[in-house]
Amino acid sequence: MTPLESLEPGQRVIVGGDRVVTVSDELAAAFAPGDALFVTSLGELVHVPAGPRNAAATAVDGAVTAFSRMATVTDEQISTFFLAFADALADDRTFAPIAAANADDVALARSLGQSTVRLVLSETMRDDMIAGLRGWAHLTTHEEPLSTIPHAQGWEVTLHKAPLGVVGFVFEGRPNVFADACGVLRTGNTVVFRIGSAALGTARAVLKYALEPAIQAAGLPAGCVGLVDSATREAGYALVSDDRLGLVVVRGSGRAVRMLGDVARSAGNQVSLHGRGGAWMLIAPGADPERVRGAIWRSLDRKVCNTLNTIVLIGQTHADAVLAGLEDAQSKAGKALKLHVHASADHLFGPQWRAEVPIARSEGDVIEPQLDAIETDAIGDEWEWEHSPEVTVVMAETAEEATTWLNTYSPAFVVSVLSDDNQEAEAIRAQVNAPFVGNDFTRWVDGQYALNEPELGLGNWELGRQIGRGALLTGAGVYTVQTRAHMDARDIHR
Repeated sequence: MTPLESLEPGQRVIVGGDRVVTVSDELAAAFAPGDALFVTSLGELVHVPAGPRNAAATAVDGAVTAFSRMATVTDEQISTFFLAFADALADDRTFAPIAAANADDVALARSLGQSTVRLVLSETMRDDMIAGLRGWAHLTTHEEPLSTIPHAQGWEVTLHKAPLGVVGFVFEGRPNVFADACGVLRTGNTVVFRIGSAALGTARAVLKYALEPAIQAAGLPAGCVGLVDSATREAGYALVSDDRLGLVVVRGSGRAVRMLGDVARSAGNQVSLHGRGGAWMLIAPGADPERVRGAIWRSLDRKVCNTLNTIVLIGQTHADAVLAGLEDAQSKAGKALKLHVHASADHLFGPQWRAEVPIARSEGDVIEPQLDAIETDAIGDEWEWEHSPEVTVVMAETAEEATTWLNTYSPAFVVSVLSDDNQEAEAIRAQVNAPFVGNDFTRWVDGQYALNEPELGLGNWELGRQIGRGALLTGAGVYTVQTRAHMDARDIHR
């Protein structure tokens, strides 16, 4: 095939076999030899310059070479790596330059009015990273066969886990992801990171002061953990489009994740996408009011993917408990709550919820109405908030209407069904299209909290369910299956 070296203004590009997008004057002028062009399912043209492509290719080169050498690495060496990485993070002197780099990243993000909720490397996050790494240290990969199929003629077939290859990991500014994603080394894989520009300084410091010294101490091959050291957004597309990757994992939300997934798939790569987040809570008449109240505020303690986003009250039985839970969330946050209320639930909120109040945004407190009205097609919108909890409230007349709204507008991700009537709860759960379903607060959905394994990412069912794979991906789950034949008899013939 002839490499693409230039684009013409007005040039038409086919999307999905039945649509066409046009190359703009700006894109045609910017495109140069060595660049790449990708087309997403939404019809966007993604231009990746040669610079980010070369940076990504260099990191993947190292990971590919390291992967071939990981087959000779022992479980003890991998355990040594995790313990050394954990010890480095636990040592205050080693951690000091990492904390300083993170403080610089946070200060810059704040000066630009960007969110810092997930960027701050707090003591709690540090402790969780250390605990996760030490957890990986105590796992082994030399397990019994997944299954054995005996044959009477003197032979058998066994199925074994085998490493998948190089994992490309694109994520937003969350420093703890380094500890989570290094779990793929436990199963013999290697990994290349691309982190958002807001946290690039923190990432460089983690590598320099903790991660790379741990690799050297354990005698693991250089390059087994790599970083695409580029602040450009295009570096993410460059990484996921490298067809040498065994798996692409993207953590984030919304349109950016979908575009990265489209580019990865166009290169023939397998993907695990976080997709849209934001949890839903369906409150049925059979729920206990105190459970309703507590589940609401405990689901709104901080903004992450499993935070409560949309409350659906089925009937008006527990309206008082919902209002009490919202008041509790507001009190515990110490900031005014922001409400998005559908017409069906508007009558539940009195004058005290309708004033203009300071809402804590990334750029600081902003005076705005505490309650905004929303249309039906917006009840699934995910709210990104800093310190003022933000939530949608709707009221359905029946359970069927509630689950229809859920299955139509939600990201098909995390759902809590609150009812102490088992028959009622089971009838609702049976209609719910989501991989994570609980009966209390929504924030239980987390690999380390729920499965005692740091997660690589959480997937939803928005774009369909995956065959034979759960929506919670951990390092221990990144493997393929090797089929081995053991023939004791020497005269076997088919």
